[in-house]
Amino acid sequence: MPYRRRFLLSLAVFAFCSVLLMRGQSGSPEPVQPAAAPVLLWPGGAPGALGSGDLDKPTLTAYLPAQNPTHTGIVVCPGGGYSMLATDLEGTQFAHWLNARGVAAFVLKYRLGPRYHHPAELLDAQRAIRYVRSQAAADGLDPKHIGIWGSSAGGHLAATTATHFDAGNPGAADPIERASSRPDFLVLSYPVISMQPGITHNGSLHMLLGEQPNPALENELSNELQVTPQTPPAFLFSTTNDGTVPVMNTVLFYQALVRAGVPAEMHIFEQGHHGVGLAQDNPQLRMWPVLLQNWLHLNGWMENGAE
Repeated sequence: MPYRRRFLLSLAVFAFCSVLLMRGQSGSPEPVQPAAAPVLLWPGGAPGALGSGDLDKPTLTAYLPAQNPTHTGIVVCPGGGYSMLATDLEGTQFAHWLNARGVAAFVLKYRLGPRYHHPAELLDAQRAIRYVRSQAAADGLDPKHIGIWGSSAGGHLAATTATHFDAGNPGAADPIERASSRPDFLVLSYPVISMQPGITHNGSLHMLLGEQPNPALENELSNELQVTPQTPPAFLFSTTNDGTVPVMNTVLFYQALVRAGVPAEMHIFEQGHHGVGLAQDNPQLRMWPVLLQNWLHLNGWMENGAE
């Protein structure tokens, strides 16, 4: 075979394999837009910052799809026990999945224990919601279509944001602080919900509240106790045999939502270890993102439901 022909054939094979790789990473043949550079949530320094290093600077990284028919944006809170962040598994991969389905994603890097305790983490998440809502017009979003998605300890942060919010300060000099911190909807993947003994994930508890937690804060941050009719609609996913975060965290929050009359959908699978992400390599659990896609479509936050 002539050299030029072999070269062109090799180039075609390389391009084909690259496309397959992109499809496998995003879960869709649609291209994913590159992320913008991370944005400092507080350019002048976060409230309560203990220094000026990377760990002291919460950021938000935007992933914007080529088209966003429902004008929806979701703040994504990776898990990691409040001591680290699973930014790829429960951040970037979720952002790519959302982008491929026409939804904007904003991956949050929030402050962590043991350096930071409550309320630093909640302030970061609230600020992220305010930031996305205040920038909605520039990003082609509907300010009433701003959700939050959290996994594991990130699920606790997302649930805390959904149960501890305010309407914003209309007189604030900072325009971001004028926006509401209430998410319009909530997605929880195998979340930590409660700080109560026997239910909570002890590592998350101590990273968030210290080695000797204040009982009043344990109650305040047990989100199953904080649900009201104003809590946003929620989608919950977990597994019965999760050996890290007891499944009752998910169940108790769902029960509280139902009692309060908040629209909610819950899916509990029997088998599955903690931290599965989108679970695309798990024949049983890979269905859960399809169920989420249908729920988002049903509520008008994603254009097309799954088949």
